[in-house]
Amino acid sequence: MMAAYLDIVRHYERCLEQHGAGAEAVDWKDETSARIRYGVMHGLFAHERERVRVLDFGCGLCAFKDHLDDQGVDVAFEGLDLSPAFADAARARHRDVPVHCLDILDGTDGLPTFDYIIMNGIFTRRETLKEGDMMEYLVRLTRAAWGLTSRGLAFNVMSDAVDWKSDTLFHPDMAALARAVTENLSRHFTLRSDYGLYETTVYVYAQPKTEAS
Repeated sequence: MMAAYLDIVRHYERCLEQHGAGAEAVDWKDETSARIRYGVMHGLFAHERERVRVLDFGCGLCAFKDHLDDQGVDVAFEGLDLSPAFADAARARHRDVPVHCLDILDGTDGLPTFDYIIMNGIFTRRETLKEGDMMEYLVRLTRAAWGLTSRGLAFNVMSDAVDWKSDTLFHPDMAALARAVTENLSRHFTLRSDYGLYETTVYVYAQPKTEAS
């Protein structure tokens, strides 16, 4: 089953080959929806008042770095992508950004620890994976990523509160998703479906996040 997640990677590599740059290179509809997603991902650590170390997991072309720069947000930014094609393209666009290329399910040796990890678009498509296998993949991958972060991570999935679902997208049951997060990562989490797209973003924190923080 697990080798099937490479079908997801190959899908995005075809998008990169076809489009080369922009939101469509990572199979997003347009730049407007991409900017919304980047803003939501930034929300994971927007409360921080100190410079934090952030890993863009599945970084694609590192467009999240462009968004943070445009917003004047200064972070110690690194990227990671399983695809050599995307890693090379990200390095070409951002020569000053460390971009790792590896599958953390094979091991995380050599990777540092980050304050926050964002996983944008990693779990929205399932391609040939069955829903149960996709949930297993989500749990395995987020658990591996959780071991690399000290404060929190964010990831998104397609919403299950929709009238129509795609056979190639991942629309997990929200109760099952909440249980998976609680049992495998942390009980300190937020489910966000308030930003106008047909998806849900999960903020997971190592410690309780109060209004004051």
